[in-house]
Amino acid sequence: MRRGDYPLAREKMVREQLVAHGIADPRVLEVMGRVPRHLFFDGDMGSEAYSDHAFPIGFSQTMSQPFMVAYLAQGLALRGDEKVLEIGTGSGYQAAVLGALCGLVCSVERIEALARKARVALSDLGVMNVDVSVGDGSLGWPDRAPFDRILATAAAGEVPASLLAQLRDGGFFFGPVFNAAGELEIVRLTRSAGEFRVERLRKCSFVPLIRGEPDARAGLKDTG
Repeated sequence: MRRGDYPLAREKMVREQLVAHGIADPRVLEVMGRVPRHLFFDGDMGSEAYSDHAFPIGFSQTMSQPFMVAYLAQGLALRGDEKVLEIGTGSGYQAAVLGALCGLVCSVERIEALARKARVALSDLGVMNVDVSVGDGSLGWPDRAPFDRILATAAAGEVPASLLAQLRDGGFFFGPVFNAAGELEIVRLTRSAGEFRVERLRKCSFVPLIRGEPDARAGLKDTG
């Protein structure tokens, strides 16, 4: 694909996949129209990189479809100065989008080869406010806590207490969690005085979060 065609592919993606399906945050739309998604793939994907579906990136992991990347970014309600913990770096594309919307992204990836590729892609794009660490995402990044937002890009049965403990008061966790019926849904868990208010937002599909820590739900208040 010719270099000049990529901006057109992004413009079409924003118009047909994002705006048409309810993404309205102007900052998110601007960033999604600017970040070169095609550079986070191995090889030349051409305009297919901007298609409306997830892509395998190896190691049984995927890059989410553009709409879901934008939906998660919009749901974080970023103003520009927040510190965000991302669980699951994957290709690094979501981290690049977040990096353009907040002050600092601390991203944890379990698979070293993916973390290494993501660092290279982010560095090549000149993204300087995303740090990538290799480790168990369910443990978060305690040395960099507290965080204003925590974004999970992999699905958990329940949210590990170790992640929730790393939120600032007033901050929130955002990401996919299995409900009692075994269905995946995006939830927001907002911390307030040591307790967590739960909002269940929409059904979704994500790869599972692999971790080595038991689940915990102490102190959660479900708002339905």
